Amino acid sequence: MLDNVRVVLVNTSHPGNIGGAARAMKNMGLTRLVLVEPRRFPDQNAGARAAGADDVLAGAVIVDTLEEAIADCVLVLGTSARDRRIPWPVVDPREAAHKILDQLAELPDAQVALVFGREDSGLTSDELQRCQFHVHIPSNPDFSSLNLAAAVQVVAYELRMLALQRQSLPTSVQKVETSSTANEMPTTADDMEQYFAHLERVLVEIGFLNPHQPRHLMPRLRRLYGRIRVNRMEMNILRGILTETQKAIGVKAIGERRR
Repeated sequence: MLDNVRVVLVNTSHPGNIGGAARAMKNMGLTRLVLVEPRRFPDQNAGARAAGADDVLAGAVIVDTLEEAIADCVLVLGTSARDRRIPWPVVDPREAAHKILDQLAELPDAQVALVFGREDSGLTSDELQRCQFHVHIPSNPDFSSLNLAAAVQVVAYELRMLALQRQSLPTSVQKVETSSTANEMPTTADDMEQYFAHLERVLVEIGFLNPHQPRHLMPRLRRLYGRIRVNRMEMNILRGILTETQKAIGVKAIGERRR
């Protein structure tokens, strides 16, 4: 779906920003880069900043005008940080992602362009008028200027997130602490009872729990643990902490008797 989305950079002055934008694109699964009259490109600074996105740079298309860059596109969105005299439909990056994917859902072979302007002045009014929508990133009004690559990253991120959601693909990856499936199994009721008995013994031994005046401590701890699902690996850690605590108490007691 994202193969039909191109990122267009207009008159970029520093080649490092082109490399940074290429890296941001590849991070988010975008590969098509079009450069409108870049000041310096190709350039080694672009490759250095791309940090592995050399294939995006190698496939970049260089054209002389914005008109050439978007000639075959049915939807063009231009980024703008400033208010313009002529009212124009303005969307934030998340809304822009919906516009793009709605268009591609309707016409899967359609071509879409995301246009980013110059580092110092953005897109001109004439260039923005060639875009159906203006994309405004709602940054801090007291410090609203974004680096070009950062702006590309923000818009590309929203596009990728929505694309994953629409394909019912996960947007987060759960980190697995162990390769053993057994360790990920939840603890049984018996496991929990043994743990609570062990915990109570240790709390008495360290003087935190007075067995003659428990003051509902253990029921409260049961309620606390009841709000979470402890797996076997986590239970082993908890039991290990209690065991080591008992060992430390024993060593300390022996030392005090020897003195």
